[in-house]
Amino acid sequence: MITMTPAPAQQMIIHLPQGPMSEAEFLAFCKANPELQIERTAQGEVIVMSPTGAYSGYRNLLIGSMLYLWALQDGAGVAFDSSTGFRLPNGAMRSPDAAWVRRARLAHFTPAEKRGFLPLCPDFVVELRSETDRREDLLTKMEEYLANGAQLGWLIDPVERVVSVFRPDAAPVHLEHPATINGDPELPGFSLELGPIWEPNL
Repeated sequence: MITMTPAPAQQMIIHLPQGPMSEAEFLAFCKANPELQIERTAQGEVIVMSPTGAYSGYRNLLIGSMLYLWALQDGAGVAFDSSTGFRLPNGAMRSPDAAWVRRARLAHFTPAEKRGFLPLCPDFVVELRSETDRREDLLTKMEEYLANGAQLGWLIDPVERVVSVFRPDAAPVHLEHPATINGDPELPGFSLELGPIWEPNL
């Protein structure tokens, strides 16, 4: 029998009687539920998240679009949207709201491998806090990215208008009400204007 435990925000943790799903089973589960955003923790817990609201959807698209345009011009890496699954070295499967991976790392994978969840942690990740997210949970997720190889991470919090910047071997830097944020030196030349994030034009 499948049991479900309410989690913070608009999330549900699914408990499977047979234990954690295999990689193939988890991929099939995600494909069978394309309307949901699904992640898996390092312990094998399946976390199901409902679709986002209009504000979060607008912000996600804006951030992803700006990252994509920069990556296209820069050429050193590839940008990914929030529906992309990454299998981290610790066994978790995460879908950051935006991500970027160097092309040199992607070159090691076959086309078949690229059709599934990429078995790596992105070089750069962005998590966007919605009004129903607990900040503490997102901070923990950012630390997980760093522990698994991310070189830069941004936690963008429109609720408190704070951007937290994460880098390996350094304490997070919390910027209050910044107008812009840039990715130098990891993402040279990438800059994100935060005015439309703080005040969506809807």
